[in-house]
Amino acid sequence: MMRDAPGAEPGALLRKAELFSTLLDEDLAYVATRVAPLELSAGEELYHAGIKAKKFYILKSGVVAIHRNNEFNPEEELEIARYVAGDVIGDFDFVLGSERTDRAVAIEPSSLLYFPAGVDGLEGIEAENPAAGARILLEAAAMISARLRSTQSLISNNAPWVRELRRSIYTDSATGLLSHAFLEEEVPKSLEKPTTIVFVKPDRFKELNDQHGHAAGDAAMTVLARALIGETERLGRGWALRIRSNETALVVPGCGADEAVALARQLARVVSDIDLHESIPGCDFKFTASEALAVWPDDGEDWPALIESLSILLVKAWSGGGNRIYRVRPAPDAGRPESAGSAGPQGGAPCK
Repeated sequence: MMRDAPGAEPGALLRKAELFSTLLDEDLAYVATRVAPLELSAGEELYHAGIKAKKFYILKSGVVAIHRNNEFNPEEELEIARYVAGDVIGDFDFVLGSERTDRAVAIEPSSLLYFPAGVDGLEGIEAENPAAGARILLEAAAMISARLRSTQSLISNNAPWVRELRRSIYTDSATGLLSHAFLEEEVPKSLEKPTTIVFVKPDRFKELNDQHGHAAGDAAMTVLARALIGETERLGRGWALRIRSNETALVVPGCGADEAVALARQLARVVSDIDLHESIPGCDFKFTASEALAVWPDDGEDWPALIESLSILLVKAWSGGGNRIYRVRPAPDAGRPESAGSAGPQGGAPCK
């Protein structure tokens, strides 16, 4: 039988877990309230096949082995993996909400942390703290995406659950927007010259949360997501994405430099038109927008480098007071002057 280990302090270990490594401090503080310690004796079972994955585990010390039935001999059990201190156990099934297909057992006395404690799985986290739950799910999708890339050749024959995994990876459950993983992995496969990408961040978002609570921030993100998706429908092409937290993006193939600034200004109007009265009675808060835009391949052919430049410029626009649009400086090109009013990743000015 599993027993809680007394006196465990999860904070430092949580930051080492991939799922929590980039969470906001306020989210990590919440996560810490839903983590509990656990002690296993040698030979003691952590979980078995057939139960729904409502928790996952971080191994503090000891060794835990994973066993699965031999498909050619159901009476034989095979050891397929071993986990040691610092490893995360069972997070894949937890994120998908699927049943365990294996059995985990301690090889030696082992200390663990489990999450979530006191609520019913990921659904319980999302019900109790929707904002934190959405960000945890976003981190989980990015984490699983990285694992998917490294094991793609091994899982190519498991089409049904791969499809489900890809859906969870590439969709932000809180807003319905596509994810940052989609921007990095799928968009480059469909680029056409030229393609405009605009990063959009509502200004004074923290002020909204401070004045009206995180429910207002969640409502604002929902309204913004609908508006961005509406822009792709209006244009008849493109992708609306959530990059991180309250940062979003619109990617529009077939949109060149002449249309890019006009598109960015349209998105600024979209943000300024966000109306929260319906969701938050009495909330008359109005946003402005910080934006960073680039045109591929004019402003750089290296897609990952272009995305990084946009992230840097978005921070610059926001930290400079907001309500402005920056453009990535086009790469040097003999015979082509630099565009007026453009901005590079190390500095720049608002587009005119």
